[in-house]
Amino acid sequence: MRAEHVARDEARHAASAALTARNDSVLELDIEFYEARAALDPYSAGDRTRLALLFLERARRLGDIRDAQRAETMARASYALRSTHNGAALSMLISSLLEQHRFVEARDVARALVARDTSEIEPRALLAETELELGDYSAAGEMFRALRPSWGTLAVAPRLARYLEIIGRLDGARLVLTRARETASRDATMSRGQLAWFDYRLGDFELRAGRLPQARAALERGLEIAPDDHHLLSAMARLEFARGRWRQASAFAERSIAVVPDPTVLGLLADAATAMGDTARTGEYVRANRALSLGTPGPIHRAWSLFWLDRGEHVDEVLARAIDESRTRHDVYGDDVLSWALHKAGRNAEALVASRRAIAQGTRDASMLYHAGMIEQAAGNHETARKHLELALATNPHFHPSQAEEARTALQSLARRVASR
Repeated sequence: MRAEHVARDEARHAASAALTARNDSVLELDIEFYEARAALDPYSAGDRTRLALLFLERARRLGDIRDAQRAETMARASYALRSTHNGAALSMLISSLLEQHRFVEARDVARALVARDTSEIEPRALLAETELELGDYSAAGEMFRALRPSWGTLAVAPRLARYLEIIGRLDGARLVLTRARETASRDATMSRGQLAWFDYRLGDFELRAGRLPQARAALERGLEIAPDDHHLLSAMARLEFARGRWRQASAFAERSIAVVPDPTVLGLLADAATAMGDTARTGEYVRANRALSLGTPGPIHRAWSLFWLDRGEHVDEVLARAIDESRTRHDVYGDDVLSWALHKAGRNAEALVASRRAIAQGTRDASMLYHAGMIEQAAGNHETARKHLELALATNPHFHPSQAEEARTALQSLARRVASR
């Protein structure tokens, strides 16, 4: 019986690998085709817009920033050739800038695009997304309210769900994402990779909400469609890690980094190796992570920054990058990283200010609430610390194998302090 299961799994994996190879091959052929067309016709704005879209798809699939830069180049070239009736090129330009984390530039282009035509859905949805990324939640909320008749469209729904999640309306975000996935499944123009992204988005949301069975169902459904999607694989690794299944987490993580060498996934591999007592392998992953994350110039990456802060390593560098980013970007997740970096640097008074700013929107993120609780405890605000830590565990009791336990320990200490008064 076991041999039958193994044979079935191997057959499924072989079929999945063949499907992925075919999808990748089609994308590469499409890029080659439109590159040839653009070379033959130096005045074709449409071919360059199509190329921008294809480069963006490959950038998201393979995590290569150079494809986002290629998409930007093609979008700018398209718009230079035809500035009238070419909002598609500007939309591609905005998306390519977002992919590169050039949020201020993306917002400027989005505002210009909306000013040209205030009735189109896609430009307004993109503008709302840039406002979210920069932390202007008042402007984003106003834009989403204006888009209410279009909340069910795929241009708006995923962005609306993110906004609802930030302001703590998790049930609303879940409903929007679930309906968006259903809508995407009925869209005949939707590629398999695009459809799998909706499964990833829903699975990632459920994972962060601590609903592990629901997260697994969504992620496995996505992997049936796109078996080598690194986003889905890394999310499955995080799910197994949350359950304390270190070997399974490592297996998914290894498959993920074989596609895209992501510092966040390397950090998970290091933590899983530590949990299994494999110090040699931990060291290998930490060194690889250090070379990949800290050796890369540019904007801060929140997830790998928290990895280094949790280890108490490279605190000064992470803090410097967080401070630099905070000059132009003021979103809740950036404030969370900044507060945790300040806390790790022993600057708790400043950490307290950034932490309170991070949770001011009512975001129900267990990791963020844990940080807030520990910072409040360090500042001597024990009742506030208790409320944050209790809410963190109520939101997601599986948010982190060690930090969830640290939160419980801190709550016991706070309870003893109250009892001894």
